[in-house]
Amino acid sequence: MERHEADLPLSGVTVVSLEQAIAAPLASRHLADWGARVIKIERPGDGDFCRDYDHVMNGMSSQFVWTNRSKESLAIDIKSPDGQKVLEALLPQADVFIQNLAPGAAERLGLDAASLLRKFPRIIACDVSGYGAGGPYSNKKAYDLLVQCEAGVLAINGTEAEPAKVGLSVVDIATGMYILNGVLMALYRRERTGKGTAFQASLFDSITDWMSYPAFYTQSTGRPLPRTGARHATIAPYGPFRVGDGNTIFFGIQNDREWRSLCAVVLGEAALADHPRFRSNPLRMQNRDDLQVHIEQRFAAMTSDEVLRLLDEASIANAHLNSVEAFLEHEQLRARSRVQTVGSRCGPVMSFLPALTIPGLSPRMDPVPDVGQHNQSILSELGLAKET
Repeated sequence: MERHEADLPLSGVTVVSLEQAIAAPLASRHLADWGARVIKIERPGDGDFCRDYDHVMNGMSSQFVWTNRSKESLAIDIKSPDGQKVLEALLPQADVFIQNLAPGAAERLGLDAASLLRKFPRIIACDVSGYGAGGPYSNKKAYDLLVQCEAGVLAINGTEAEPAKVGLSVVDIATGMYILNGVLMALYRRERTGKGTAFQASLFDSITDWMSYPAFYTQSTGRPLPRTGARHATIAPYGPFRVGDGNTIFFGIQNDREWRSLCAVVLGEAALADHPRFRSNPLRMQNRDDLQVHIEQRFAAMTSDEVLRLLDEASIANAHLNSVEAFLEHEQLRARSRVQTVGSRCGPVMSFLPALTIPGLSPRMDPVPDVGQHNQSILSELGLAKET
């Protein structure tokens, strides 16, 4: 489909993002996907330190490629007179400003959200921090895994014997999505009122919202949500099951109808649905290990394809236990052309389409910028090319 950028929903919106690592860059990349012009401010030389997390994508960082396509890179020293002059020329043109500097740094430079809103009443400005303003942790540095630890995420992941971190940068991702949510709400508010918005997002507050269910469970029961490895902590049967061909498949039961369908269609034991040890989810949780053994005994004579076919026939959600390699070859990805490429200084690199599908519109899938790649064009646009 031919792309017309003027038709994209955020066309005409200019975002200036003083960003590094994952949370803020992910938010601004989502804005760029749908038409916003994103000017990424980086340190001269090395730029965003996320560029050097690894060098596996033609010499570039996999995490940087993920979070920085379709942006313009402006490399300036924001503490220098020349850098401040650039900001003074650039900020009046910005609709959105995002910053995730170290605690206190933005305030010292007058680049915190509240200061910018006083100076530019229509701007939408977001401060991103580790633990939020106020409280004893407000000046504490924060990274994804460390905030997972503080928020109890590791306590609910892993096995009974050992906790484990989430394999994704789940805190950064959550924060990036809340930043995006805040920017879009503020843009809508400005359309109605003409007023800008200053707001804050933090890693700790973001994962706090995601931790609601285990926190509510613990507060209500007086005991922690158990770590159950790949099995669901409060629903049974829900998790991995060994099959006769040596493979492991997953399925989950959500309600009584599905439980009865599992018993009748998949296990061939309709009477099992009313067994006094298994007839409700609380009872199945109490007797989970015995139920697991019983189900796997029935599966022992079947292949994984046979079990998955029966689960589909019974309208029970199920899944293969795929490796990342298998995910990359997933028929659903390929059939829907979700795997794309974008340009970079190192040549084409793999990228996935944005998660949203808007009929009639194709998102931007523009190159990943090099450090300072757009300095000349941006400074010329600001009338400062000869001064910096």
